Amino acid sequence: MTIYYVNSATGSNSNGGTSVDAPFASFSAVEALKLQPGDTVLLAAGSVFNEQFDLKYSGTVSAPITIGSYGIGDAPVIHSPGDGIHSLYATNIIIENIKISDTEGAAIYGGTVSNWTVRNVEIDHTGLSRSGSVTFRTGSNITIENTTINDVNGDGMWIEKINGVTLVNNTVTNAHGTAADAIQINDSSNIYISGNHLDQTGATTPKGVLTLIRPVNAVIEDNVLTGGGFGISAQAGTNITIHNNDISGYGGYSWSYGIGLGDSGDTRDYDISGNYIHGGVWGVSVSSAGTTSYVRENIDVHNNTFDDLTQAALKVDRPASGAFHDNAIASDVTPYSISPAIIAAGTFPVSNNTTFEDAQLHLASLDLQAAGETVHVTADLTTTAHDGLKASPDKIALEKAGHATLFDDSIFGETLQLRHFGHDVFDRHEPTPKGGDHGAAVDFADLFADKGGLGESHHLEIADGASHHGDADAAGIPGHPDGVLH
Repeated sequence: MTIYYVNSATGSNSNGGTSVDAPFASFSAVEALKLQPGDTVLLAAGSVFNEQFDLKYSGTVSAPITIGSYGIGDAPVIHSPGDGIHSLYATNIIIENIKISDTEGAAIYGGTVSNWTVRNVEIDHTGLSRSGSVTFRTGSNITIENTTINDVNGDGMWIEKINGVTLVNNTVTNAHGTAADAIQINDSSNIYISGNHLDQTGATTPKGVLTLIRPVNAVIEDNVLTGGGFGISAQAGTNITIHNNDISGYGGYSWSYGIGLGDSGDTRDYDISGNYIHGGVWGVSVSSAGTTSYVRENIDVHNNTFDDLTQAALKVDRPASGAFHDNAIASDVTPYSISPAIIAAGTFPVSNNTTFEDAQLHLASLDLQAAGETVHVTADLTTTAHDGLKASPDKIALEKAGHATLFDDSIFGETLQLRHFGHDVFDRHEPTPKGGDHGAAVDFADLFADKGGLGESHHLEIADGASHHGDADAAGIPGHPDGVLH
């Protein structure tokens, strides 16, 4: 287990390279060695290497080969007319605490590799030949963590045919190109993606943010995804959990979605929950570019929050089974667009969804019950709409994914308890005034003064569309009043 030192400014390839005082000058000296399991190659802080680093040898699980840095100052930088770090068939490798920028090829390329960890690496302006940034093809157990990727020509990460993918606490910003995503993962399994910030708002003609094609056993949670043509495209997967993500700012196409699935193959067993999907086109889209008969089954969409969407919170226009329930939907967002044939078949029921208004009233009810003195007002919210009463997400603590669990249907058809002072009903965030007529009657319509009162009926017309890639997408079934979106 030997430590080798490389310093582009003070080193010499005639040195032994095993001490800080006698470092190598370039990667070629390291590549001439036969690195052994447990060996470490450290690059000097402040060094700049204008060459590709080829890793040819493998470590072991207990003694990986490590590429890192030493000294005080800026991280060592690899520039390259090819890839920054390139490897075929190597196993048990750690790459950490370096910077890779201005490469013609990928920052890191690994083909038929296993047990690699990339951590605390800064990557900037790579893939000048449109080859992307971090690429792994064929293998197992790839971990990328606490790494930043910015200004890439091509995909920020491209991972293909890997069993065991862990992406944690990374930042990917601006992967440029009509076929580019911040992250794309193809034909891989046992995937965990958490705590990442993926932002495509400044990218030139990006495709999307996070794409998974034919994933098996994937968990995507607690990520922030912004921009792109779509948020998460998880097509043709099996056993997929997508929850507690904040997805926003996507658009550019009539079919753009926060979360999309059902295209390019059979789709089974999805749990889509706790996500905050806002500032886009469609919310969750179960659709396809064509009419090929794929299986789409057991798709559970629940406890999400949908706001500021130009199309429906849910789109299902291909045969599918699942459910859409217990979601919170802004009153000016169409709740769902499900094709009449699927409605008739009853394979994708809709139930117990609420608007922000209902949630605010329910929270107010709970607060006022706790305060003690109450009056009782009965309201059947299953037949009532409240135009213009929309509360802002931050007013009811909708700051990000996961808050949708605050909303349920427990107030429907029940008695609301509202504390009343004089002739005013106070917002739950306002201070309680002193005095007042605690026993005065309150008319429920006071809650909606100047809002049109109660009893108004709202009919949403949505038209069915043939393809999520066409401009004529529409919905086509009657919606429900925005008070309760069953």
